[in-house]
Amino acid sequence: MSKTDGYTLDRLVGIALDLSAEKDFDNLMQKILLEAMEICRCDGGTVYVKEGEFLKFHTVYTKSKGIPAAEQSRNADLPPVPLVRTHVCACSAIDKKKINIADVYSSSEYDFRGAQKYDAINGYRTASMLVIPMCDERDDIIGVLQLINALDEDGEIIPFDEEYEQLVSALASLAAVSLNNHKLTQEITDMLHSFVMVMVDAIEARSSYNAEHTRSMVRYAARFMRWLDDTGNEWRIPGEEKDPFLMSVWLHDIGKLIVPLEVLDKPDRLAAKRQDIKSRIEIGCLMERIRGLEHADDADAVRDCTEREKELKEAWELIDSSNTPGYLDDKRIEDLKKCALIMCPDADGQERPLLSDEELDAITVQKGTLTADERKQVEKHVVYTSRMLSQMEFKGAYRQVPFWAGAHHEFLNGTGYPGGLNEADIPKEVRLLTIIDIYDALTAEDRPYKHPMPPEKAFAVLESMRDEGKLDGDILELFKESRVWYNKDKL
Repeated sequence: MSKTDGYTLDRLVGIALDLSAEKDFDNLMQKILLEAMEICRCDGGTVYVKEGEFLKFHTVYTKSKGIPAAEQSRNADLPPVPLVRTHVCACSAIDKKKINIADVYSSSEYDFRGAQKYDAINGYRTASMLVIPMCDERDDIIGVLQLINALDEDGEIIPFDEEYEQLVSALASLAAVSLNNHKLTQEITDMLHSFVMVMVDAIEARSSYNAEHTRSMVRYAARFMRWLDDTGNEWRIPGEEKDPFLMSVWLHDIGKLIVPLEVLDKPDRLAAKRQDIKSRIEIGCLMERIRGLEHADDADAVRDCTEREKELKEAWELIDSSNTPGYLDDKRIEDLKKCALIMCPDADGQERPLLSDEELDAITVQKGTLTADERKQVEKHVVYTSRMLSQMEFKGAYRQVPFWAGAHHEFLNGTGYPGGLNEADIPKEVRLLTIIDIYDALTAEDRPYKHPMPPEKAFAVLESMRDEGKLDGDILELFKESRVWYNKDKL
């Protein structure tokens, strides 16, 4: 009876089903290695992954060390194996063939000084080896499965029986398929990340503070997810959703590429209009002075010119002092409206109201720097974000990225935008993204139109929004408790 008869078709199908159900790549490689070791009754094994001209240790396990397999792989700090013929696994990869050797130290076919080098590092003695190359669909080497020191029933080292080679080769093929799929997935993910970085760089090229805002949010989000994992909080985000969530944070403001920069970065109420008004008033004052000189013999006319010049100068002082970011009370707004009606002569001697309707609208913004129309332009960035990301084909765990990124201004009570979604429509990822977005906007130190808030004041604002039914109180409390926002310089 063959030694492999115990591995019936049903057993192999069971192994394949068990391995195919494993979603974590590292766990999958470990299961494949352990299954191969069980088939061959050996003491050790390694899964190598080819990277450039080296084979990198990915999964490592030696039974006789008495340390769990996952821990051994996690703590394996071994230098990669160069693809040269002084290493068994390298020879298998170079020649694309199986190698079965009773004792590598006494091999006359190969020079395996490399095995002795790694034995010295590990304090181990390698004897028998079975090494299987792993190839992709193009027959390119992508890794190697290596088994060490087959054991008999008494625990003595023996050569690997050739009858096991076919079974181990089948497992190696499964590992190769999984490894290749993992590499392809990683390449696609890396390409997606590269796209994200290009977009963030494009945003930074237009507005540096917007790009820094995104980076700060990503750091907050990453630290918060780690804190949830470390504390074992039931709210923690599943592993397969972590990268998609961070992707949505990176991309949440991509729509700002379309918002006019003069609106996006508007540092004060008037922006470019300020110089127009200043020049208009300077010309008006000059024209009043000239008129006074022309009527020097008329005391009433001179007095009128002087008073009108003074009125224009005082109007400018009020307008200019109201231009900076901050809050304007009702009295000041009324005074500004009166200023707007002051008649100001131009260079042709024609008089017109000091401020146009558009200028008055801008200077009387009660809080912030944006008019209602400009605010609508900025708010459209979430529509642009959703529209731009919807043109891309996000699949699998990433399929929600466009929605998460485009919904970060929605509130639980339905007062957000652009969709006016309510609590039932807003998942926890969006709720967290919204809180982080508002917190960073309130505390940011590089905004040209506002002063930064200290954390305690920012949380007071967030808590008032919670009380209004806009934000998720449980998530807000967790974010506050985590202190991942503390000491921003060290983010």
